[in-house]
Amino acid sequence: MNVTVIGAGLAGSECAWQLAQRGIQVTLREMKPEKKTPAHVTNDFAELCCSNSLRSDQLENAVGLLKEEMRRLDSLILACADATRVDAGGALAVDRHGFAAMVTERVKSHPNITVIPGEVTDIPAGEVVIASGPLTSDALAERLQGLLGADSDLHFYDAAAPLVSAESVDMDKAWFGSRYDRGTDDYVNCPMNKEEYDAFWEALTTAQEAEVHGFEDSKVFEGCMPVEVMARRGHDTLLYGPLKSRGLDDPRTGRWPYAVVQLRRDNADGTVYNLVGFQTHLRFPEQRRVFSMIPALHDAEFLRYGVMHRNTFLNSPRLLDRYYRLKTEPRISFAGQMTGVEGYVESAASGFLVGVETARRLTGKPPIDFPQETAIGALALYVSNESVTVFQPMNINFGIIPPLDHRVKGKRNKNAELSARSLDIIDRLKGEVCQ
Repeated sequence: MNVTVIGAGLAGSECAWQLAQRGIQVTLREMKPEKKTPAHVTNDFAELCCSNSLRSDQLENAVGLLKEEMRRLDSLILACADATRVDAGGALAVDRHGFAAMVTERVKSHPNITVIPGEVTDIPAGEVVIASGPLTSDALAERLQGLLGADSDLHFYDAAAPLVSAESVDMDKAWFGSRYDRGTDDYVNCPMNKEEYDAFWEALTTAQEAEVHGFEDSKVFEGCMPVEVMARRGHDTLLYGPLKSRGLDDPRTGRWPYAVVQLRRDNADGTVYNLVGFQTHLRFPEQRRVFSMIPALHDAEFLRYGVMHRNTFLNSPRLLDRYYRLKTEPRISFAGQMTGVEGYVESAASGFLVGVETARRLTGKPPIDFPQETAIGALALYVSNESVTVFQPMNINFGIIPPLDHRVKGKRNKNAELSARSLDIIDRLKGEVCQ
């Protein structure tokens, strides 16, 4: 039994690993290093093209629940993320290069996985998992368009934030701390007063953007909204978003500043930081000019500028079943952002489910059918829900998980109980899933 997995991103790497762990021979096709997309920098698998954060690690948050489910079910991506984590308060952030290098080494060293580099331009025969990502090459995308028809012609735009060197941040105008002093002091907080913010906002909303073919603000995914697009929604929008100061006491004044830009560690050594929430598609000189108006970044060394790229996804409710299989041709499955799941962890979770369920089918075992009460199951059932009429990329959230059968006071308490219910189900399924 052999399965071809196309793409060694988060979803493809997780899928290949889960198949291989269950005795399935995997041919993993990855176009790097022979060909890269504009968003890729390294030759490693599971490269994080945007933020280095896998978001909240708290069980009161749906993505925290999803991560814990995957941990308990022996996810490769979560194991590597936990092993390469960097301090980020209540979030799980990783050393992006260390993380990708670890995933690459483990996948390449698995005896049941054969890696073949080079671009795939057609769909191979036999069992196939297409995890080529939102930046699927033009040749393969054209082939998929022919296979899927008009239902595949959907896309949105994604953006990455700039990186700066830690030593170039003016710490006389910034401080280390976490919101409401929760956890350790993992963020560099760069305050602005009202006059500084007003000038920054004016410059940001009028700065020249890089040309992105076919770009429209309406096609930007809300979870990766470029900071300049967000700013154009109103003068105070950023103050309730990435620049909110609530819970951040400036040690020099004892008060919350008017606005705060946060920097999060991007590598284990703490030599590189990213601007949290500053995804952008401004031209590079404009990024330097505008972002240097933040007082603590007036002499910042930009190690990478923000970039914008097109992401393609399927009209999955019309095309895929709950196992992410193509309804019209079940030998073909999809995994990752291409299915319309949004986020690193969600992409890995789709690859996990495809790997587990495909292996079970090929070895004559019944499907697990992860229930909707679990985050893994809820995500798959949302993506394949035919009643969804206007399909858009979706992060995991408690809104797609069935409510409790009793009332709980307080949102955090309710979410904690939803997580406890889900994890109880996962613990009962674990012996079967991990066979």
